[in-house]
Amino acid sequence: MTNDDREDARRGDQEGARWRGNRPAPGLGPGLGGLLDGLPESGRGTRTGQEQESRGAAPGNPFRRPLHEPETPPEPPRPEPEAAPPARPEQSEKQPPAPFAKTSAPPDPAPAAPVNEPRFNVIPFRGGPRDTGAQQPEPQQPEPQAGQTHPAQAGPRQPAPADPAHADENPITTEPKQSDNVHAHEAAAPLPEPQHTGPQQRAEPEETQAPEEDRPRSVRAAPAPSGDAWGHGGHAFDDAERAAVYRAIRERRDVRAGFRPDPVPADVLTRVLEAAHQAPSVGHTQPWDFLVVEDRELRSRVRDLARDERDTRSRARPGPRAHAFSGLKVEAVLESPLNIAVTVDPSRGAHGAGRHSRPASYSAALAVENLWLAARAEGLGVGWVAVTDEREVAGALELPSHLEVVAYLCVGYVEEFPTEPELGLGGWAKGRPLSWAVHRDRYGRRGLPGHEPTTLLEETIAAIGALNARAVEEARDRQARMTKPQGSLGLLEEVSVQLAGLAGECPPPVPEPAAVAVFAGDHGVYAQGVTSWPQEVTAQMVQNFLDGGAVVNAFAEQVGAEVTVVDVGVVGDLPGAAGLLPRKVARGTADFTQGPAMTRDQALQALEGGVEVARDLVSAGNRCLVTGDMGIGNTTPAAALVCAFTGADPSVATGRGTGVDDATYENKVNVVRRALEANPVDPEDPIGTLAALGGLEHAALAGFILGGAALRVPVLLDGVIAGSAALVAAAVSPESMSACFAGHRSAEPGHGVALEHLGLTPLVDLSMRLGEGSGALLALPLLQGSARALRNVATFDTAGVSTAR
Repeated sequence: MTNDDREDARRGDQEGARWRGNRPAPGLGPGLGGLLDGLPESGRGTRTGQEQESRGAAPGNPFRRPLHEPETPPEPPRPEPEAAPPARPEQSEKQPPAPFAKTSAPPDPAPAAPVNEPRFNVIPFRGGPRDTGAQQPEPQQPEPQAGQTHPAQAGPRQPAPADPAHADENPITTEPKQSDNVHAHEAAAPLPEPQHTGPQQRAEPEETQAPEEDRPRSVRAAPAPSGDAWGHGGHAFDDAERAAVYRAIRERRDVRAGFRPDPVPADVLTRVLEAAHQAPSVGHTQPWDFLVVEDRELRSRVRDLARDERDTRSRARPGPRAHAFSGLKVEAVLESPLNIAVTVDPSRGAHGAGRHSRPASYSAALAVENLWLAARAEGLGVGWVAVTDEREVAGALELPSHLEVVAYLCVGYVEEFPTEPELGLGGWAKGRPLSWAVHRDRYGRRGLPGHEPTTLLEETIAAIGALNARAVEEARDRQARMTKPQGSLGLLEEVSVQLAGLAGECPPPVPEPAAVAVFAGDHGVYAQGVTSWPQEVTAQMVQNFLDGGAVVNAFAEQVGAEVTVVDVGVVGDLPGAAGLLPRKVARGTADFTQGPAMTRDQALQALEGGVEVARDLVSAGNRCLVTGDMGIGNTTPAAALVCAFTGADPSVATGRGTGVDDATYENKVNVVRRALEANPVDPEDPIGTLAALGGLEHAALAGFILGGAALRVPVLLDGVIAGSAALVAAAVSPESMSACFAGHRSAEPGHGVALEHLGLTPLVDLSMRLGEGSGALLALPLLQGSARALRNVATFDTAGVSTAR
């Protein structure tokens, strides 16, 4: 934490609620909002125990640890900064303006905000617990030298004059314009970051510049005065410089359109390349080279490669994703005044023992980042042409065989910079919040600095809320006014109302694009002879999914959904392939007739793995999650879970699965009964019940459901495997069912028991029992159609249709 951050924390009570996270959306209850609602910047760790109680969280949750907030020791007094030396007269006219400095003097210190109070209006590094130790005496200030002014006597800085060359750029502000509404289709996107992501700005005495001949060509930041407590011994940049650095990082954009033909001046391009060349590299090998491409023929070759690759990939994607992919711009290769190919020489420099076998490519990527940030600071747009085969680009540019292309960039001045990343604006993908990526000491122990670490499961459960009552009421009212008899759409009317309540708006967004996640795992109970199929079929079917040859692939292509396969517990090793997520927790489960199928840690790991998959699919732009499964013998643990959570007898909840004969079926019922006897159920411990009786794919599916509910996107459930996983999710978080829709009713008897217990009505009943997500995919158009009808069908008053009877 910097001293500016401490000052901001001290001033927190005076500044009040500045970010959207501290302003609830109109009409939204405390439970609405999704995982990202109300988070500072882009996420937070966990709430304190007091905050959880204030929200009505259940204190007896068996898998949630109590959280204790440490006391905050008193903060030492802040020493006054030293006065800056006076500007030399001959340099005063060359002094650059400080465009980001505030015009007010430093405020008086305010009492520090208590740590255990919610601080949703600050960026993540502020307002957290701090251990400052004993108070230190205030350092003595040296006497001002002749011609110097003490900081306390210095007046405020004058506003910097506007720079006409950057008049179209957004100025630094401390509060962005944001909507107060939270929508389900926006839940995966991180909250718009505050305009000032750096430390709080303060008015500073003007600093002098070194003589021109003593300064290097590159613009370097002057160190802070040695006695400046905010500069930590003179190493930190001043406020204006820090603000400029953070602004360049925050406003860096991958520009794909709107390049102007204006040439880039040689001195500007040199500065940008010099910044790239100053990137860190392993062993200071500097393995990169920069090929500046202005020749139109060469650029046309690259443009043609990019266009062909884009079109090829677009044809291989389902409808909504294909449309988004086909919209990716590649014309900037020719529209921009120049291109830069950043290459890497993997053989450059010695490679000693213990070093990564290919550090050069990583070093070259840092050079690309430096180039990008420097270009943004110069007002230049940069676009990364990422839809090309690097080897083909190297051939088109006639590069030596030992060089590889790391990045091909379009560079030039642009009409304007996008307010958000263009892929996000186009619906292709949404970013991951910072809180998803920060771990403490051990992977999976999440928490931003200043927040109590928590688990992914705890964070997810805390984000799940009920349907928005206002949106539900508005949807019912609109259904009553639509140009049709009331109730004539049957179940689809209630589906549309639920979608509106989940999204928090009426009409709700159409849940597309959609992704089906097929979770695969093997089971130790296979040894009890519960199926006639060999266990290796699980791995073989996974390969079939990846090859596009299964029923789930055919149905997904029909309805425009993407298929992702997740290995959470397949016994065999699966080779890496596109569309396969390796999340193996164990090589199958244990035989649950002899004891628990999984350890508690394995169950939790699989649960959180499912949450992560939901997060990744939604952040990739998907707006509906569909459950799928694969695992020989997995209907047996599904039946056991149905019995445990509903109280049904094994003879009622157990089905024939893949179509076993009578003898195998009787054995299967007996196996389920023995498993329940070997693993007594604790109704207060759903995680323990899952670990004892479930499979790894059941656990991952339960996490997948919870993750979707936390992100407030609809989760379309398939058959009995998904139904048993939904029972686990409902026991962990009852409100998670607000996001769930039963795609179909399986022929497996346990599925009907689970649906009745959950209060879910299936959209389709075709006596299917395949699994894979097949039944849910067939119901996807019905789910989407219900939202589209609520959105597009006219009302009696707008259509001029009489309601007289």
